[in-house]
Amino acid sequence: MTATQSARPHTAKQSWAEGLTAFAAVMLMIAGVLAITRGIMAIAEDDVFVSTPNYVFEFDLTSWGWIHLILGAVAVLVSLGLFTEATWARVFGVAIGALVIIANFLSLPYYPVWSVVLIGMSALIIWALCVERRGRSLP
Repeated sequence: MTATQSARPHTAKQSWAEGLTAFAAVMLMIAGVLAITRGIMAIAEDDVFVSTPNYVFEFDLTSWGWIHLILGAVAVLVSLGLFTEATWARVFGVAIGALVIIANFLSLPYYPVWSVVLIGMSALIIWALCVERRGRSLP
């Protein structure tokens, strides 16, 4: 005799939580791809970047390019894990989102408007990943 386990009914809260995870995964993928392209532009020392003299956190543009390129690549990998709803991906997603916020804050003088946009996008990603998922057991 085998025991069968009845499926839980799919609640609206569970759908909302799954939707937020999918939202975070897509946004993290977009932020990662944009960070990769921004990193490539900075490594090539493209002329689209603004140069602000006497900034407290002044670094070489090539260094910022490598930082954004690496963060972007990791963000894309973590977003792929979020599509599978892996717990490790949620934890790393929050960590990568925080690092992207810090990197974009520190690179404000080089590309100010886009840095602010990515800071806001990363804040939404962190919020979506930190929303409590009631009614669902963790994998």
